[in-house]
Amino acid sequence: MDIRKKQRAVVDALEDIKGHDIAVFNTVDMATIFERVIIASGDSNRQVTALADNVGKKLKALGERVYGVEGDASAEWVLVDLGDVVVHIMHPAVRSYYNLEELWGDKPVRMKSLATPRRSGTTRTTRATRTLRAASARKAH
Repeated sequence: MDIRKKQRAVVDALEDIKGHDIAVFNTVDMATIFERVIIASGDSNRQVTALADNVGKKLKALGERVYGVEGDASAEWVLVDLGDVVVHIMHPAVRSYYNLEELWGDKPVRMKSLATPRRSGTTRTTRATRTLRAASARKAH
């Protein structure tokens, strides 16, 4: 599957379960074995686990392989390994403490929103797209 479609599927799966502060980073030029890091927050152990489960189910349904899931026992920080995409789902306090954005955040990915036409003819911007735009604006200052 194309990396852009895969990252879009992951973001959609996270948004389905109300994951927030979703950030996507391009790591293809770094010395890594994956091309994208996606970081999201969940507000409880149950939500963090549900987010990770939903990512796995949605990607498997699309024919993708889930190589592993780590951290689901404590559910404060769960990592979902999709090969070329690694997803970190964390409690906000854990995310703030480890600050993975500083490690991977050199190249945030701009994602096209999946615009859903409304009756008035306007489009809807996804929460992840708004978050990415805000992060880009903060970096520009």
